[in-house]
Amino acid sequence: MTELAVKLKELTEASGVPGQEQEVRELMHTYLQTLTENICSDQLGSIIGRKTGLASGPKIMMMAHMDEVGFMVSNLSEGGYISFQPLGGWWSQVMLAQRVIIKTRKGDIIGVIGSKPPHLLSDEERDKVVKIKDMFIDVGATSRAHAKEMGIRLGDPIVPICPFTVMTNEKMYMGKALDNRAGCLVAVEVLKELQGQDHPNVVFSGATVQEEVGFRGAQTSTATVQPDVFIALDVSISWDSPGLADGNTEKSKSGSGPILFLYDGHLIPNTRLRDLIIDTAEEKGIPLQCEVFSDSGATDAGRAHLTGQGVPSIAICMPARYIHSHASIMNHDDLENTIQLLVAITKKLDQKTVDWIKDGRVRP
Repeated sequence: MTELAVKLKELTEASGVPGQEQEVRELMHTYLQTLTENICSDQLGSIIGRKTGLASGPKIMMMAHMDEVGFMVSNLSEGGYISFQPLGGWWSQVMLAQRVIIKTRKGDIIGVIGSKPPHLLSDEERDKVVKIKDMFIDVGATSRAHAKEMGIRLGDPIVPICPFTVMTNEKMYMGKALDNRAGCLVAVEVLKELQGQDHPNVVFSGATVQEEVGFRGAQTSTATVQPDVFIALDVSISWDSPGLADGNTEKSKSGSGPILFLYDGHLIPNTRLRDLIIDTAEEKGIPLQCEVFSDSGATDAGRAHLTGQGVPSIAICMPARYIHSHASIMNHDDLENTIQLLVAITKKLDQKTVDWIKDGRVRP
């Protein structure tokens, strides 16, 4: 297993639903402390490492998000079955009969999202989508009191189970929470690549909290740093699995490079920053995909760009299959190319260039 894969395994197998990202934060702190001269946090728990190239240069902020889609215990029935509140966007059809872990104060408890045996389904039920509000988790408890004795209480986080796997095609990785532990890995690896290299700015790189429930950590972490440029590091849809792209060759594909968002539901990016990234990718021979996303998709950049008087912002994402489910798949090459693109961009963001991006001066 490569060094990147080892870190990605650690990150994806850590638990971190929105608002309870402690395990991921501890990993990020471990990685960042050897690469930065200072680590700071906002008061929600986002973690930010600082690496100075030129102390008088602009502040460049690159942030992933730590949280993963998951659930929260919302009720315990008399029979000991657990109702739950989704945290982040889920489609009910990917959930039934999937194993989960409930993180309790007494330790981890494994359960399964229950489903009816097919023998008992009527023809009408077979064609009907089960609503999330009607689902439950079975942990083997015999009563509400038994479930409480196990340590389960309302508000406990629930995370999917999916061990990280290097697939038979060794460039392909499968795991839970690739959205967005892949971005967390990139945030760390960019700083690693910049060790011993000159860059004309101060880089702030790390990960936010609570992105999956409304980009909350993006707002507070950006207010903490007050950057000159903000780049969201995230994953997006890989359209190359059956039934998605419908022959549209412009859709992003796994293994074809990072994705630059040209539009999403919360952000029309700074056009000069956009063009700089496209030109840099062409100059360095780094594959780059461009995506116009629907109004329903967005990243932390959508919240960050509204901070203060406004921050030039953009999202650079990696394609991944089956996001917001128990198991996603992505390509190693997309990680590598995203890291190299961000390093190259960082080296170009000197004060004159950032001034041009921010206020429309003649290009340096």
